[in-house]
Amino acid sequence: MNETKLKVKDLVTIGVFFVIYFGVMFGVGMMGMVPILFLVYPTVLGIVSGVIVLLFMEKVNKPWGLFILGMLSPLLMFVMGHSYVLPALSLVVMLVAEMIRRMGGYKSLKANILAFAVFNMWICNSPMQMIFAKEQYMHHVSMMGEDYVREFTSLVTYTNMALVYLGAFAGGIIGGFIGKVMLKKHFEKAGIV
Repeated sequence: MNETKLKVKDLVTIGVFFVIYFGVMFGVGMMGMVPILFLVYPTVLGIVSGVIVLLFMEKVNKPWGLFILGMLSPLLMFVMGHSYVLPALSLVVMLVAEMIRRMGGYKSLKANILAFAVFNMWICNSPMQMIFAKEQYMHHVSMMGEDYVREFTSLVTYTNMALVYLGAFAGGIIGGFIGKVMLKKHFEKAGIV
């Protein structure tokens, strides 16, 4: 039997962790109700969700597990009305994260932390819709009101987005190290990993 292939149990684990991750992502995303905080959101999400994703990578240390987990959110958001930009850019991000995990043999904690930092950058692709699919994205955020749209539009520039991606990566590194500490301190002692 090949232990490197995803099994039904792994797919169920992916589903459970997706629900947890999406709930945390949605909760932290509430800070985006203030336009300037939307730019900080990816950093905060990385810090907060590091434990969840690092634990997931310990549980599902097989090829394509992280990729599948990472693509579920952008695909769901696409179905909910976001533009093609979100899943298309996220596909690139998740492939890079998967390659990093592969280079680490799916068990290297350093590779997993780096893969998570890259993984965490997918959420930056949401405001990138303002640059690459402005009309469709404007329709999506118009429910927030004219003032929000005007302020948000002025904030989404190439320079700011470069900083947002950098912040997401840094937040992912911080969250990854928090996850590492939690794995060693609590989850290993409890026998979860």
